[in-house]
Amino acid sequence: MDVSTPHQSTRPDPTNRSRAGAALPLLLAAGLVVMWSSGFVGAELGTRQAPATTLLAWRFLVVGALLVGWCLWRGARMAPRDLALHALLGLLAQAGYLYGVVAAAEAGVPAGTSALVAALQPMVAAALAVPLLGERVRGRQVLGLVVGLAGVGLVVGADLLRAGAAPWWAYALPFGAMLSLVAATLVERRSRPGGSLMEALAVQCAVSAVLFTGLAASTGTLAPPATPGFWAAVAWVVVLSTLGGYGLYWVNLARTSVARVSALLYLTPPTTLVWTWLMFGDPVGPGALAGMAVCVAAVLLVRSPGR
Repeated sequence: MDVSTPHQSTRPDPTNRSRAGAALPLLLAAGLVVMWSSGFVGAELGTRQAPATTLLAWRFLVVGALLVGWCLWRGARMAPRDLALHALLGLLAQAGYLYGVVAAAEAGVPAGTSALVAALQPMVAAALAVPLLGERVRGRQVLGLVVGLAGVGLVVGADLLRAGAAPWWAYALPFGAMLSLVAATLVERRSRPGGSLMEALAVQCAVSAVLFTGLAASTGTLAPPATPGFWAAVAWVVVLSTLGGYGLYWVNLARTSVARVSALLYLTPPTTLVWTWLMFGDPVGPGALAGMAVCVAAVLLVRSPGR
């Protein structure tokens, strides 16, 4: 008697696919928070070794060469309109934003304070997205954004009180950086430029490389210091902050609304404090822990689907 083995289906389990699909947005959001926060630490690491213009010039020379070389090898092509839009985004989201953050670190503004000012971006972006982009912001999202602002204040309040070593004008630098990122976010959402993520980053980084190389050369700060710490800082900001942080920022923005992506930036100040604790041994007090909890609650409010 022939006993055949029952046929086992090789089709993928739809339950597993649905679980993977539900987990992907969470992983992208978490990756954005961690990688974006690394930029504030990288700014402090780099400006301990060299001026801000030196760090920014070599950051974009390295990453720009890698990305442009990859695009040329792949034979990538981009329409003139998309090329111009990505160049504008590079000036706003990378050159404008990063110069403010790194120059603030060079002037003595603590990383947590820069993260606090940058975290005002959700309020400004969400407020401008309503009249300029026609996006709808629910009452729960408004509440979440306000709660998040309170949480950010709890996290870095101590830094604001003891940050008198930096000159008064230095605190305008991260504020200007925040406005530059808001402008880039709204331009991207309104214009929707084409091209893949790697192509977009290649154009943006190439524009920033030209700008910062010219700025460093004109100020006599282009020559890099012959220290391993400087190149370690360059590697940090290239891999974690540029490829990781900016890449995940645009990926998240393409998948959801400005308000939801902007709300994730509320988690960058407490995450930055964790980074500085691990990297520099800075203590995390009870106020910071309370602020972290408030920020998490705010993000849940904004990202909750509601009715």
